[in-house]
Amino acid sequence: MAALDGLLCLSLEQAVAAPYLTSRLADKGCRVVKLERPEGDFARGYDKAAKGQSSYFVWLNRGKQSLVADIKNPDDNALLKRIAAKADIFVQNLMPGAAARAGLGVAELRKANPRLICVDISGYGSQGPYAQMKSYDMLLQAETGLADVTGRPEGPGRVGVSVCDIAAGMYAHQAVLEALIERARTGQGAHIEVSLFDGMAEWMAVPLLHFDYFGKAPLRVGLAHPSIAPYSDFITKDGVRIVISIQNEREWSDFCAHVLGEPAFATHPDYATNMQRVKNRAALDAKVAAFFEVRTKAEMVMLLNAARTAYGVANTVAEFSKHPQLRRVSVATETGDVNLPAPPAIVNGVREPELGPVPRIGEHSAAIRAEFA
Repeated sequence: MAALDGLLCLSLEQAVAAPYLTSRLADKGCRVVKLERPEGDFARGYDKAAKGQSSYFVWLNRGKQSLVADIKNPDDNALLKRIAAKADIFVQNLMPGAAARAGLGVAELRKANPRLICVDISGYGSQGPYAQMKSYDMLLQAETGLADVTGRPEGPGRVGVSVCDIAAGMYAHQAVLEALIERARTGQGAHIEVSLFDGMAEWMAVPLLHFDYFGKAPLRVGLAHPSIAPYSDFITKDGVRIVISIQNEREWSDFCAHVLGEPAFATHPDYATNMQRVKNRAALDAKVAAFFEVRTKAEMVMLLNAARTAYGVANTVAEFSKHPQLRRVSVATETGDVNLPAPPAIVNGVREPELGPVPRIGEHSAAIRAEFA
């Protein structure tokens, strides 16, 4: 049995954040009934990269049941309330207040089912001046200052994946598991609120603290680290970009001795401590870059391994797709199996768990309507 076998989740979800949460519940055996409009979750139309289907939708909706219903239709609304009355978890990421106006708010649902764990996911939360703002991922990257610390010095940049959505989904998943543990002790459900803004705000703790106490946030430095040096990318003779990371003085000493071949350089007054190295980063990076550019990737890898210097190759997505450490798992869809990155947690030695199929729009509507008639 999977950890969440026997649990039922009803989700009024769309896009990324809420589907991320419920996909993780489904992976562990929870039955997830996903409400969709007749045209389906709009994430089904994002692209056609996964064998003609949306990459986002295939990734985040495996193992769920699709129910087409209209919350404004009295009969469908009554059906959803009947499902919620028997459910363990109710998830929604509609605009704040929309679920309550449809009679599917926390107070009403938990009055009928006190054991229900209700999860509201929104852009900015249910209160405050931004509560009704539309809140797509890139907008939140901008609002939280994430874009201000991302990219190169020339200007702010977007993180290349939907980190605000994913962070909110991860925090919601954590909160639901905690609420299930608490319910086992008390018999009572819970009301959980998670916003994309709050999730990314916590991830922004270090830049925010720099601003609060130093008066300025870390600068945009591309693949370099704003607080550590050398911690940047350097290009080899054969054009390979390698990122190195020196985290402490022992690593710095080993790098100077076994990579640069200059043991005494470790105690140079301009570079002896990390703060000095950061202060003199331009000169230091130029010296390291000059060393890299006359050596091949193979030569640098040999030297870096000998010094036990942390490094990584700045792969393209094409190179990542062939990475020897990348684990994949197959998920069934209506147009054929799609290979996804395997879930990161390896539990009891199970490295590539079986994931449920991705549902067609309304695939389970008739069966669910009959079951909860």
